[in-house]
Amino acid sequence: MNTHHKEILPKLATHPGEMLADEIDAKNLSQADFAKLIGMNKSQLNEILKGKRNITADLALLLEKTIGIDADFWLNAQKNYDLDSARIENKNKDRLLAIEEWNILKEHIAINYFKKHKFISGDPVVDLPLVKNIYNIKQIGELAGIYAGYNRYRKTETAKASSINIIGWTKLVSYISNSEKVLQFNASRQTELLEKLKFIFNENVQVKQHVKELLNAFGIKLIYLPNAEKCPIDGVAMWSDENPLIGMSLRHNRLDNFAFTLFHELGHVYLHLINDPKAEFIDDLDDKTIQNELEEKEANIFASDNLINKDAWDKFYMSQNRMSDDFAIEFSENEKIHPAIVKGRLKYELKSYSIRTKIDNTLS
Repeated sequence: MNTHHKEILPKLATHPGEMLADEIDAKNLSQADFAKLIGMNKSQLNEILKGKRNITADLALLLEKTIGIDADFWLNAQKNYDLDSARIENKNKDRLLAIEEWNILKEHIAINYFKKHKFISGDPVVDLPLVKNIYNIKQIGELAGIYAGYNRYRKTETAKASSINIIGWTKLVSYISNSEKVLQFNASRQTELLEKLKFIFNENVQVKQHVKELLNAFGIKLIYLPNAEKCPIDGVAMWSDENPLIGMSLRHNRLDNFAFTLFHELGHVYLHLINDPKAEFIDDLDDKTIQNELEEKEANIFASDNLINKDAWDKFYMSQNRMSDDFAIEFSENEKIHPAIVKGRLKYELKSYSIRTKIDNTLS
């Protein structure tokens, strides 16, 4: 059995002189009288009582005779005081160093987001190693290398977006995923997974829970994490050890957006991650500049064509009845996809988000 326990460190070390002062008072002796009794100057005794002078072996023997408390007690009390003082001093040094390092680090991390969601405690001694783990660094200087690797997102440094928060959110997704346990990933089961996902969307019952369970069973980690402020990110795709990892912010709490974002990230998994173990994709699906990049276009096509058959969609889109809810429902039944996903895609392609519909697009 493991008997190791965390050492309890007192806030203040108690000098044995304080105990001696209590004993002198208990015997109704003045300090002057007690000093004469043990053959010591009053000023020397006063220094011991105030913790400015240590109790020696000779004094411990005198105290044993005059007060009746074993010399070993006084020597052990002095030893414990010395040890506690040394530990407290070292702890304070550690805290000062942690505060100094934290004051530098906090300017370069998503500190407000970490605080809001209680990932950090406010104690630099505790938070510093945790944040370093989140960013997977040992020294603050390594942050420069991390930010240099995110050149793609420097252009998002606007009044509406913060690269610090974007990177912080992404790093937190990765950190949380480290504790996730999933089955082995097998890329050849792509078609099976996509069909099962479409069934979950069509049912629209506890979608987030069922999707997570399904992806885990197929060896893909899935983390839901709310957006940070100024972090217009829909999803990320990267590796987490031997498994693909998808992070989703759910910033648009709609079934059609959830389905497309998930399939977009799965596009990155099956088209890009399996060929590049170092690849990482951070997606703002509303950012036209990013979405015009080749790999993003490929992921968009993957999502569109796997959610709704391309030929079937082209016929639906060209139909004069495409605005009708009934026609969308009939089409969705044939394609085995939820009608909200059909109407959502129609609004997107027509660039008309004010189209009226009675089809419920709520994400369950």
